[in-house]
Amino acid sequence: MNFPSIFNDVLGPVMRGPSSSHCAASLRIGRICLDLMDGNIQKVLIEFDPGGSLATTHEAQGSDMGLFGGFLGWEAHDERLEDAGEHIATAGMEIDFQLNELAEKHPNTYKITLSNQNDSRELIAISTGGGMIEILSIDGLPVEMDGGYFETLIYVQHGDRVLDYINRSLQIEDVIYHKGDDISFIEIKSAEPVKEVFLQEISKLENVLFVKELKPVLPILSRKVMKVPFITCDEMRLYNKDKNLELWELALAYECARGNISKDEVIEKMTGIYQIMKDAVQTGLRGTHYEDRILGSQSVRFKSLMDDNKLIGGNTILNKVVMYVSAIMEVKSSMGVIVAAPTAGSCGAMPGSVLAVADALELPEEEVIKALLVSGLIGVFIAAHSTFAAEVGGCQAECGSGSTMAAAAIVGLAKGTFDQGICAASMALQSSLGMICDPIGNRVEAPCLNRNVMAASNALSCANMALAGYDHLIPLDQVIETMYNVGNSIHNTLRCTNLGGLSITKAAKEIEAKLNQKVFYKNC
Repeated sequence: MNFPSIFNDVLGPVMRGPSSSHCAASLRIGRICLDLMDGNIQKVLIEFDPGGSLATTHEAQGSDMGLFGGFLGWEAHDERLEDAGEHIATAGMEIDFQLNELAEKHPNTYKITLSNQNDSRELIAISTGGGMIEILSIDGLPVEMDGGYFETLIYVQHGDRVLDYINRSLQIEDVIYHKGDDISFIEIKSAEPVKEVFLQEISKLENVLFVKELKPVLPILSRKVMKVPFITCDEMRLYNKDKNLELWELALAYECARGNISKDEVIEKMTGIYQIMKDAVQTGLRGTHYEDRILGSQSVRFKSLMDDNKLIGGNTILNKVVMYVSAIMEVKSSMGVIVAAPTAGSCGAMPGSVLAVADALELPEEEVIKALLVSGLIGVFIAAHSTFAAEVGGCQAECGSGSTMAAAAIVGLAKGTFDQGICAASMALQSSLGMICDPIGNRVEAPCLNRNVMAASNALSCANMALAGYDHLIPLDQVIETMYNVGNSIHNTLRCTNLGGLSITKAAKEIEAKLNQKVFYKNC
């Protein structure tokens, strides 16, 4: 099992764009495509299944933009992303999109055929939520790749002797021989690049046709022998029985083991994540401007009314939470830099509530870092046993997960106990079950903003309930399992396909039509 990482699967990627499942994931797929073609892509055929999510959302929700950025070798936070189509045209790449029945029925499936004057390759990949990906096949041969390794593909004829040479020459983590009728290759998975001298030697072998080198796209790399101290809440409780560690310390223990990195490195990475979240709040409250969106900058007026004590409750923590969540969501919708936490569509709920509570309580940075570690740990359990993808589980998988992570983190800010943090998380997720994903105008803005605010408010309420000794009744592990089962029960039209719910109301379709005509709708 390739265990989730806090920085791969939960708090990240750092990105621009409306959707991590669409923008960041497709960019990572595009980056792998670029390596597969040795950096030279001239023509691309991109196929989506008519029954999947991407058939109706790939343009409006940023899959095309992400793919183009990946084909150009960019990062997910590159400031040029919104103009990626123009850059693709300048680069001379010919892109064709088609809807065809695909054998793989995951709602976020990409079938991509790439070519240049000398080469042609095919890749099938899926976006699994929160910017994470899986490569399912290359040139018709099944593979298992998630972007966490350096992948060396050695295309061969009669590869047994080549395989024997590799095993004798390298101390490598994983070597797999993919044998097909027409095409075969040997896959080397490694935590470091294969040395150039070896590649030169193996390229000269009689049965070797050519070599492809695919670089990792994740910040925390994988390795074959990987052990973590726990992977469920129940296992964590047993692990902690004689240690009495706080949740943030358990998060440190987990991520150090998962990533093979030090505690100082984990803290440093989380500090960087915190700074990006903080910058997003400040950017949003200064006002954001972007033409191609539905909702304008609303958090600025909210702040003004709150400062003038014209809102119900005045300058309360809850109002500060609403303001921070709104500010982050507005930065996301204006192509600013945000952290997918756990997704771009839910990027406001957890960071907005945690930072607002911390600021209201005037807590130092190190306490916020600890709280973010707690949120990441709760997210690991969700990533391992459920999903963050609204295309698979509805909005409960995105905003519901964000609320769950935030509730435990807020308890941490309040110096609550281990049990109170888990209690808050369980109650928050119980309150989120069944939320559908039905974006208005085929944009990740509304009701996404409302649901992020609701998720953050729910987190704050559940944190206080846990601190007051409320009984959550259902263990967190069982609630996570239930969320996955409920997600499978939600009709596909209500899972980010733009085919049901608010998405198909008369008003939503009018907004979508105006957006498609480049007559941009502004909410006043």
